[in-house]
Amino acid sequence: MRSVLIFAIMALAIGAITPKLYMQTAAPTEPATQARSPARPGGATEATTSGGGSLTLLKDARGHFQTTAYLDGLRLSFMVDTGASVIALKASDAARLGVRPRTSDFTARVSTANGTVTAARTRIGRVDVGGIVVYDVAALVLPDSALSENLLGMSFLSRVRFEHRHGRLVLEQ
Repeated sequence: MRSVLIFAIMALAIGAITPKLYMQTAAPTEPATQARSPARPGGATEATTSGGGSLTLLKDARGHFQTTAYLDGLRLSFMVDTGASVIALKASDAARLGVRPRTSDFTARVSTANGTVTAARTRIGRVDVGGIVVYDVAALVLPDSALSENLLGMSFLSRVRFEHRHGRLVLEQ
């Protein structure tokens, strides 16, 4: 219950400050194109990867950091969300992963931009973001109507180093 409350508070806080942060960090000189590293998995906004477990993400057109992650080998798209206490998965993507909670499993109350909903707790065995791998990661499954995109939350991010530098998000392991 405590983690759900923390998730709700963090989600509200990030929703309130995200527009301000975007306006403060928007850099007009950011490159129009983004290079991808073919050697490692990454999302459309991945800028670079390098040996030693480092990944740099660029903002998308909305000012968000998007990436691709492999959850137990399944490729899914994510928005990086430091305001989400755990990875949040749309039910349809969770089903592709083989996670199909019963209605009775939706017991966690979560506050989202679309209101309060119930979610089902689960764990992901392996999460790989651009070669940065974390095992046994907490996640929530939310109805598709409550979540427009999957969120890469703090259950992953707190187990790696991350830093916002010059309009880029750098993840390191």
